[in-house]
Amino acid sequence: MRKSVWWVLGIIVVLVAVVVGIHQISHSAKAKTETITVGSMGSDYDIWKHIAKSKDAKEAGLKIKVQQVTDGVQLNNGTAQGNIDVNAFQSYSYYEAYNKQHQKQQLSALGTTYLEPMGIYSKKYEKVSQIPDGATIAIANNPANTARDLLLLQSAGLITLKANFSSLGNVSDIKSNPKNLKFKEIDDTTGPRVLKDVDAVLISNTVALEGHLHVLSDSIFHEKADQSTRANINILATAKKHASSKQYKKLVKLYHKKDIQRYIKDKYYGTKIEVQKPISYLK
Repeated sequence: MRKSVWWVLGIIVVLVAVVVGIHQISHSAKAKTETITVGSMGSDYDIWKHIAKSKDAKEAGLKIKVQQVTDGVQLNNGTAQGNIDVNAFQSYSYYEAYNKQHQKQQLSALGTTYLEPMGIYSKKYEKVSQIPDGATIAIANNPANTARDLLLLQSAGLITLKANFSSLGNVSDIKSNPKNLKFKEIDDTTGPRVLKDVDAVLISNTVALEGHLHVLSDSIFHEKADQSTRANINILATAKKHASSKQYKKLVKLYHKKDIQRYIKDKYYGTKIEVQKPISYLK
């Protein structure tokens, strides 16, 4: 009788061990394939939809869900609050401006992706030198892109900015405006639509592409990929508390895979210039 009891108890112990083992294996498998939510917009959203379905993502053991949010501040808010794991849409200067304005909701940069040149577009003039005195120039009304627009206008020789111009700079920081240009602040997503209403408008490449404009051929002046534009390089960002996440950092390596880069170059006509640099390069 005692032998039977011990025999039954032995079977129970073995069964419990098997069940626990299966649970642990199942839990481990789930952890390895945990879904990462990537928030994005515009052409970046399309790129990450492609990446999520790619062979490279599968080989990296990454399960990616891509969520579209069309407002940059809301996308950053959602990331800082943990509703979105990683976002892919912004330049380093936009990211810096957000962190300066949201001290309680900080983000951390995971890695670089590309430089997408900002361009000056005009329906009236073929060269920057043709823009007349008193012309109206449309620029972005959000802090990061306002500063970027003004820096591009300075590079084009139209204005001069104060020496301490920052990532939150605005028209009050213009030191010299020899052509007495007038500035009209607009929602930067509407650039292509207001092109006919002003003398010139500054448009980011993502918005330009959506408006069927090619920055390398349709703009009258555009940013060059050099040290002066390093703050305009796009990044992947996450909440500060996830800054050291190895899984999230895998997304940076995934973006730079040859197959992925070939797809991006072909689809966007070379207007998204790959940049694979450490975050320290941007500072």
